[in-house]
Amino acid sequence: MQHRLPAIFVADSLGLDFLNSIATPVDTPVDWLDSGDGLLRWLAQAKLVPADVLNELKARAMPGELEEVADQARTLREWFRGFVRKHMGRPLTPRALRELGPLNRLLERDEAFSQISRHQHSDGGRLELRMMRRWRSPESLLLPIGEALSEFVCEENLANVKACEGHACTLVFADRTRRRGRRWCSMAICGNRAKQAAHRSRLKNKH
Repeated sequence: MQHRLPAIFVADSLGLDFLNSIATPVDTPVDWLDSGDGLLRWLAQAKLVPADVLNELKARAMPGELEEVADQARTLREWFRGFVRKHMGRPLTPRALRELGPLNRLLERDEAFSQISRHQHSDGGRLELRMMRRWRSPESLLLPIGEALSEFVCEENLANVKACEGHACTLVFADRTRRRGRRWCSMAICGNRAKQAAHRSRLKNKH
């Protein structure tokens, strides 16, 4: 089944990958946030929420609660898509801050805190300060998404954000190439299709 395809992560930015959670990888649009389970799968693939937290929230969610959160995630996605489309292709100005009210309101709900713990990749007794979060309800699943969108807004130059040039492709990405010459979401998908189309066109013109 098509909605079982793995989600697409080609944007070089988790904030933009969230926008790409609805796409047309072959011919039919696929929305990876089409349900509560879809949202959980996408968060797991994006590595935004630990697997044990996802399992626990799923187990204690009230009927319909995860569906409601997925609906909120889709609303957030389309609001953010409008923001990115409006500003992509040029650097953000401070005036854009006025448009980010919905994102700031989401971030206000966070219950994050720091905790000293053993360093994850150290054999010795090295300690590290880690950011933790209280996952009180399924709605808290929106918080790491809000964080990813905020990091994108604050750290990414929107002048480098592009839409894939592929026919009917809706994917966006941050162009990190040295000469800012990236044209496709993926050379394996749209880049390859464009090469094949150009080859067919050349053959046609020969005859």
